[in-house]
Parts: sequence; structure tokens; C-alpha cells
Amino acid sequence: MAHAHESNTKRIWVVFGILSVITIVEVILGIIRPAVLDNYVLGMKLLNWIFIILTLVKAYYIAWAFMHLEGEKGSFRWSIVLPLLILIPYLMFILLVEGNYIHDVYHDGFISWDF
Repeated sequence: MAHAHESNTKRIWVVFGILSVITIVEVILGIIRPAVLDNYVLGMKLLNWIFIILTLVKAYYIAWAFMHLEGEKGSFRWSIVLPLLILIPYLMFILLVEGNYIHDVYHDGFISWDF
């Protein structure tokens, strides 16, 4: 029984290490903001895409390890993951399209920047 406790403790520390490294990379990129990553890809800066991808990786590890999805049947895992794979890109599409529209409205001078 003690062996199972050690393996769980080791697993938690490994996931903690992975999440910490990803968070540190995000913070460093947020502070430094390399000029190389200011290029636009699909209408958004590459740096923003990196933040989105790293955040999704962190969400995956949190769900996989701390919600114990790694030990579940494949059909149950897919019932949780598949809606997210559909809804997250859909949400990103809506936010980018609507945000671009609002930016264009303010930029073209129809409404002044009063906030």
C-alpha cells in the first residue's frame, strides 16, 4: 500500500513540475514579449497563439491528472474532451470575429474611444 502512495505522490510532483514550467514560460514570454512573436498568424499575434496553446496544455494536464481521466474508459474521456474540442475553437472564432468588428468600429471613427 505504501508503494501506491509513493507513486501517486511522484505523479503529483511530475504534473506540478510540468504545470510550473509551462506557467514560468508564459510569465517570461509575457514580460519579455519578444518582437519576433509580433507577427500575425490567422489574424492574431503569434504570441497570443502561444499563450492559448500553452493554456490548453495546462488544462489538459489538470484534467488528465487531477480529475483522474487517465484511468477512465476511452468513451468517457471522449465524452468530456470532444465537446471541448468543438466548443473552444467555436468560442475563439466568435471572440475574434466580434472583437475585430468592435475594433474596426472604434478605429474607423464611428464611435470614439471614450473609455
